[in-house]
Amino acid sequence: MPHESFLTTTRGLRRGLPPMRLFEKAKRFGVWNPSDIDLSQDQSDWQGLNAEEQDILLRLSALFQAGEEAVTLDLLPLLLVIAREGRLEEEMYLTSFLWEEAKHVEFFSRFFAEVAGAPADLSRYHSPSYRALFYDALPDAMHRLLVDPSPAAQVRASVTYNMVTEGVLAETGYHGYFQVLQRNGLMPGQVRGIQLLKQDESRHIAYGIYLISRLIAVDPGLWQVAEDTMNDLLPLAMDIIGDAFTPYDPVPFGLSPADFTDFAIGQFQKRLERLERARGASLEEIDRVTMAVIERDDG
Repeated sequence: MPHESFLTTTRGLRRGLPPMRLFEKAKRFGVWNPSDIDLSQDQSDWQGLNAEEQDILLRLSALFQAGEEAVTLDLLPLLLVIAREGRLEEEMYLTSFLWEEAKHVEFFSRFFAEVAGAPADLSRYHSPSYRALFYDALPDAMHRLLVDPSPAAQVRASVTYNMVTEGVLAETGYHGYFQVLQRNGLMPGQVRGIQLLKQDESRHIAYGIYLISRLIAVDPGLWQVAEDTMNDLLPLAMDIIGDAFTPYDPVPFGLSPADFTDFAIGQFQKRLERLERARGASLEEIDRVTMAVIERDDG
């Protein structure tokens, strides 16, 4: 399809939009190299863990690794839809989004290869609920955009990706790493990597909530699409969290499954309240609220 004009030479970049602020922060904080993280102490700490402690860390990391690969594989349709709508500022930010997800894949690969010495196939840790979300629901929602780029399809895709996969599961996973490693003074390289991942993902979540809010502000009827998608997927997410603890009695490191369930629900509720407020809001109000969230790094 030929171009009729270019936004940068007709109206210029709208640098005050939330996606451009996210792009600025991605350039400032997202340029880190997984290969530069020192894992030497992590290797020593790993050898000091007992078998069940190692196993629960392998489980958590296997869930993260496949999840990061899934979103790397499945993000491109959203980028294409945004580009075709002529939303250049959002497309520019999404280029950093995809690059960061690819770096996350590399980071976890280093952990398995250099610290855990894990076997290549860790899919035994993927429960039926995990497979239902990451093997089926996520790619279905994202790749459906290639044939149905409607606002409703965009809402379903972003709720699946940003609200549930990142906003509930990834955030709860970071909580798990910090509870296990940071609290016990273990594996400083892994802790540093997780801190950097979390920083990246906070921008991703902020963009997803912005996208959904923008669409709902234009068409309040899309709230029902968002709510239905959340109601479909939240039980899967909670099952995935519960499944992570089921094999252990007692749970290693003194972890409390209830703590993680409560944490996940809190993350979900926080973002749900923002989406609810998008109904009836102006686009200017959506921009203002999103900018405030970006400035305090709270996706």
